[in-house]
Amino acid sequence: MSFKKPSITTDGIVIKNRDILLVKRKNPPFKDLWALPGGFVEYKETTENAVIREVFEETGLKTKIIKLAGVYSDPNRDPRGHTITIVYMLEIIGGEMDANDDASEVKYFNLKNLPDLAFDHKEIIEKVIERLLK
Repeated sequence: MSFKKPSITTDGIVIKNRDILLVKRKNPPFKDLWALPGGFVEYKETTENAVIREVFEETGLKTKIIKLAGVYSDPNRDPRGHTITIVYMLEIIGGEMDANDDASEVKYFNLKNLPDLAFDHKEIIEKVIERLLK
């Protein structure tokens, strides 16, 4: 018997002072909206390696994981189909900030003044901030 399976993605949260790192999406869905850097986990890749790879590919920044920030699995969170995202808090350890891969821009935004965001990234950021302030 065959079962439909959701795709797995990762998203990285990089906060510097009171600013969060976001990328402007180059491709649909949500083209030209801002989002957390991240993407699909490749076959035989860990989610930890995937988030570090995706953030580097999109932003040019080398990061390390600080901690798991949450798992988001609403079947309607991505119009391409059911995706489950594992979100990590990251720390920058090197690299040069430069938009690459699926990102047309990369920029820090103040946590109190976020742009319109793709997917459920506003909800993810709000929940992470709420947990950080506890």
